[in-house]
Amino acid sequence: MTKVVTAEVTSTKKREGSGMRNESLRNQNLATMLRLLHLEGPSSRANLGRRTGLTRSAIGGMVNDLASFGLVEESAPNRDGTPGRPSPIVEPVARRNVVIGADLMVDSIGVAVVGLGGSVLHSIRRDRPRNQQRPEESVGYVCQLIQKLRSDLDPATRIFGVGVAVPGLIAKGTQRVLLAPNLKWENVDIEGLFRPAIADLPLFVGNDADVGVLAESRRGAAAGKSHVLYLSCEVGVGAGVISGGPLLSGARGFGGEVGHLPVNPDGQRCGCGAVGCLETEIGERAMLRRAGWPPDGGRQAVDEVLQAAASGSSDVINALLDHSRWLSIGLTGLINIFDVEIVVLGGLLGRLFPFIGDAVADELAVRVLPALRDTPIVPSAIGEDATLIGASELVWDTVLSDTVLGPLGRQA
Repeated sequence: MTKVVTAEVTSTKKREGSGMRNESLRNQNLATMLRLLHLEGPSSRANLGRRTGLTRSAIGGMVNDLASFGLVEESAPNRDGTPGRPSPIVEPVARRNVVIGADLMVDSIGVAVVGLGGSVLHSIRRDRPRNQQRPEESVGYVCQLIQKLRSDLDPATRIFGVGVAVPGLIAKGTQRVLLAPNLKWENVDIEGLFRPAIADLPLFVGNDADVGVLAESRRGAAAGKSHVLYLSCEVGVGAGVISGGPLLSGARGFGGEVGHLPVNPDGQRCGCGAVGCLETEIGERAMLRRAGWPPDGGRQAVDEVLQAAASGSSDVINALLDHSRWLSIGLTGLINIFDVEIVVLGGLLGRLFPFIGDAVADELAVRVLPALRDTPIVPSAIGEDATLIGASELVWDTVLSDTVLGPLGRQA
């Protein structure tokens, strides 16, 4: 049962301050209900009562309040033939309450409008040349895409904020990228670059793997799990870890940088400056090099390798199997360390899964600690939208932990 806050009034004459306290408690319960609807989808009034422990009349009042703010709407339920009057269905108004999610990856840039409830309403993804990675150029292009999506929204749409995913180290409590080796960024003030284009909309910045695990644990392959490892791979490699509910971020916000685990002392030099990092063995460049394509071929080269594998090319399939051995070495350490319920492979690794999944399972069966060998390894259920949905959740987390009353968001 979701915990709600209750207040007891012991006198018909309210004590000084009790009115304000009761209003605050009611607003918290409104936020709790809206968060349930956002994370779990449409629900009957009766189910909301069971999930929160509130009375039917209290639920009815709060649904009416949220509806008056344009945040939810009700519809008649389908009759199932059981006696009694069925409870109305309450659902978030996704089309009028949105956030903007964006990612600035090495090979591509994506932007999406994500409605209350987590649905992607509109999205754009564009490939970009490797020589167009300067922070000012990248953010400027993202802002152009955001403006394009905003121009297509109903003017009455409320935008609650912008969430941005970046493959790099984000200093905890800031919107600053301290280091993104594969973008060649260092100490970049993301908020300062975005602010002229987004005016006073709230901005939230997160690491791409951290937001990816949020998306998969809430809406993807790990939905409902409390201990999750999401291994993200594009040019770089990172991990998002949820341990017991919260995101494992570390003291400085840099937790999950598993791409820079040293695994091969005789290996390639990494973008971070070290030699033999896991990223140099399972990242995009390593996969392309093994398969015989130019290491910096980008998304087009990746597509060509996957097409060749799907066509049965023995050379490419053997190269991918070699790739899977290094992936298994990395996963073995991570599974033994974190003891998660499930491992989700995102980005490139998720796309490779049909070709390497069995080989990875065979390797892990002899490498992982016996007690942990039943840990399932699955591909992402969301694909390349994981970072966009996860970035949007950074915004929703703040919105839905607040009172949700008053003039929230900005019109499109």
